[in-house]
Amino acid sequence: MSQLHLRHSARGVILDPDDRILLCRFDNPDWVVWATPGGGVEPGETVREALRRELLEEVGLKLDHEPAHVWRRTVVSTGHDPGYDGALQDYFLVRTHPFDASGSFTAEQLAAEGIAEFRWWTVQEIAGHRGPGVFAPRDLVTPLTALLTHGVPEHPVALGL
Repeated sequence: MSQLHLRHSARGVILDPDDRILLCRFDNPDWVVWATPGGGVEPGETVREALRRELLEEVGLKLDHEPAHVWRRTVVSTGHDPGYDGALQDYFLVRTHPFDASGSFTAEQLAAEGIAEFRWWTVQEIAGHRGPGVFAPRDLVTPLTALLTHGVPEHPVALGL
């Protein structure tokens, strides 16, 4: 059996003092997904270096601390990311004040990445959302509620789809 070729990425669970989470809407002709900002780890980068770069590019957030590693998600799906068998996503908690997402990427660069919008969400808004679109992970409410209720876990929590 051959080894899976997973795209490694770093994602920011960006929370404001009101416990709202910043999500970006990824648009594709076949689907809409709300997900945390972040992206692929480039050759020679650590996962935290990728997180720092991605958050600057996408939302304009400069990290001034080492964020806690809170979740890990493995997605095995040949259609998930072209050229890969799926993804390995590491999520890091970033506490900050609310801000208007405006990174170093232009609107055209964001669109090329499939990003159409940024929005701050409460857990209640996520739980009540009926579309369009889904969340990544699908049951974002459960791990987000656990994080808000119990704080940073001792070891990263494994997430499902």
